[in-house]
Order: sequence, then structure tokens, then C-alpha cells
Amino acid sequence: MLEIAVSDVENVKIVAANGRIDSMSAGKLAGALSGAITGSGANIVLDLSAVDYMSSAGLREIVAALKQAKRASGDLRVVRPSPRVMEVFEMAGLDTIIRIFPTQNEATSSYL
Repeated sequence: MLEIAVSDVENVKIVAANGRIDSMSAGKLAGALSGAITGSGANIVLDLSAVDYMSSAGLREIVAALKQAKRASGDLRVVRPSPRVMEVFEMAGLDTIIRIFPTQNEATSSYL
């Protein structure tokens, strides 16, 4: 089961995911990211610290959201992926495309 919370910090939308991101739940993540981008801005911080599993479906949605944010003159940054999720990012080469931060504060501050 995937739970998602969206909050605002200054001009940044924080999207915090909790649970598993797989083919069954990736659409929920996509909806939350897309909704955050079409809102008041396109600067997104995706907090993955509480995600214990991510499939390729989740990666696809993150890449799609990154492209959508960049089209809206924003960006998407990731915070604290678990070692298991980080391994998936590295295998897909996303760790070279998406900026990854150790804390939410550092990721949010990187937009200022």
C-alpha cells in the first residue's frame, strides 16, 4: 500500500511517499507528482525515505514527472532513497540525471 503526502515549503512542493511503488501503485505516485507540478510551481522534492521497494514502473513515473517539471521551468529532486531504492536508481542510471540529497532541507534549499 502506497501513501503519499504533499506539502509546501516556500516555493517547493514536497511529495513524500510511504510504502511500495510498483505497477499497482505507480499511477498514484504519477497523479501526486503531476498534481504538484501543475499547481503553484514546478519545483518538486520527492522524499523516498519511507519507500522500501520501487519497480521500473515507479522509475518511469519519476522520469515522466522530471520531464514535466522541466517543461514547466522547474526540476525534480529526490531525498533519502533507501539503499535498496538507490540501487534501482543506480542500475537505471537515474542517479546521474536526478539530483539526490541526504535531507529534505538540503533538497529544498537547493532551489533557492
